[in-house]
Amino acid sequence: MKKVLLVILDGLGDKAINALNNRTPLEAAFTPNLDYMAENGISGLIQPFQFMDEKHPTSEGAHIGLFGYKDYFLGRGPYEAAGVNMPLYEGDIALRVNFATINDQRLITDRRAGRIKDTDELIKALSGIEIKGVKFDIKRSNGHRAVLVLRGNNLSSEITSNDPGSEGEFPLKIKSKDPLADFTAEVLNEYLDKAYDILNDLEFNKNRQVPANYLLLRGAGQFKKIFSFKEKYGLMAACIAGGGLYKGIAKMIGMDVIDIPLLTADTDTNLLNKFEGVERALQNYDFVFLHIKGTDVCSHDGRYEDKKKFIEEVDKYFKTLLNIKDLLIVVTADHSTPSELKEHSSDPVPILIYGNGKDEVSHFSEREAKDGKLGLFEGKDLMDKILSFSKE
Repeated sequence: MKKVLLVILDGLGDKAINALNNRTPLEAAFTPNLDYMAENGISGLIQPFQFMDEKHPTSEGAHIGLFGYKDYFLGRGPYEAAGVNMPLYEGDIALRVNFATINDQRLITDRRAGRIKDTDELIKALSGIEIKGVKFDIKRSNGHRAVLVLRGNNLSSEITSNDPGSEGEFPLKIKSKDPLADFTAEVLNEYLDKAYDILNDLEFNKNRQVPANYLLLRGAGQFKKIFSFKEKYGLMAACIAGGGLYKGIAKMIGMDVIDIPLLTADTDTNLLNKFEGVERALQNYDFVFLHIKGTDVCSHDGRYEDKKKFIEEVDKYFKTLLNIKDLLIVVTADHSTPSELKEHSSDPVPILIYGNGKDEVSHFSEREAKDGKLGLFEGKDLMDKILSFSKE
């Protein structure tokens, strides 16, 4: 049986851009190694998994679908918490946090507080808060992100977000989706008011042109244990990632998360360290999941030229993996993030499988992948495909 390397280039899929001669960033990029794998492998398209109530695929939902855990989804919060090593106990509620900026009228002026990176002082100021018997624990994640955990009695994850999704609007009130969640919504709204008062009064924020004075919350989920990747597939698995969400997803399904220096969830991640880490991990594990976030970051900022360049940079590091014996390399994305749209879409994403078989495709791209032998299939079926190719 072959070992497996699954590489997820987050948000890789895109749409044709006039400034790139009507090509996507992937099509426009110089990718000799990805093209070599496409030419000597098998290609196709994946329809990303999304839940029925979602406008478009989310990072957490799409990944959970790819790994075959769609029926055991916990909500984004617990995965984020696991990714930053926050202790979680049965019944805890975890939420994803953005440090954001609101003005004196309480309008949101920046949903990411100028993409603030150093949030230690903010986290410290918010530590130790307890409201009506509920303890609030907050911990920094990547950049402007953090994770909030509620621990107490009578808590529920059936609550709405306070994030309207765009600047120029007022934060929303947290509401319950179920009467059993009324108390959770109540204490969270109290917490948000208290957190704003604390953050807005910090000298740290008074000295910033874009103060991080508000918390936008979403992705509420309640923690419970689920069966492991090893139990489900019989494979010892490891994860290499910079983003807390992806490390958290891996950890929650029983993968070992390998800590490597200088990894981030952005284009400044140390790609050399990532790929060297992959080579080491393949010596000890049957399945290695490598997550690369920079493609998605560029798309959300509308930086299609930077996305193209980042894809070219990533491509260079595949060269050392091509001659590893008995290795199946799978390269795809969780979802598309069109650079001119600046948000996720439901468009299919390309996939290549190198190491067992060959079709007529010669380049790795959205356009050519549709002619590949794999055809179009659902994201939830990826692991079945991988297992089939790794056993042949």
